Amino acid sequence: MRTLREALADWTDLDWAAHALAQCIGAIGADTEMREVKHIYWSDNALGNELVNALEALVKAGVLEKRDEPDDQVRWNQAFEAPEGHA
Repeated sequence: MRTLREALADWTDLDWAAHALAQCIGAIGADTEMREVKHIYWSDNALGNELVNALEALVKAGVLEKRDEPDDQVRWNQAFEAPEGHA
C-alpha cells in the first residue's frame, strides 16, 4: 500500500487526491479503482465532502501544497517536517 506522501508526490487533481486519501485511511480498499467509486468524489455526499475537507486541512497545516491552475490540485509539501518526536 502506498503512503499519502507517495500517492501525492506530484500535482494531483483533488478527486484523485481524495481517492488516495480514502485508500490510505481504509475508507475504501487499496485495490479499488477510481472508476468504481468516482461517485464518492463527484457528488455531494458526506464521505467525499469530508475527504476534501481533510485535504484542505492538510494544506492549512502545511503538509500539502495547493494550486488552482490548471485545476485545483495538491501535492505533498517536500519542505514539510513532522513536529519533533512525531516523524
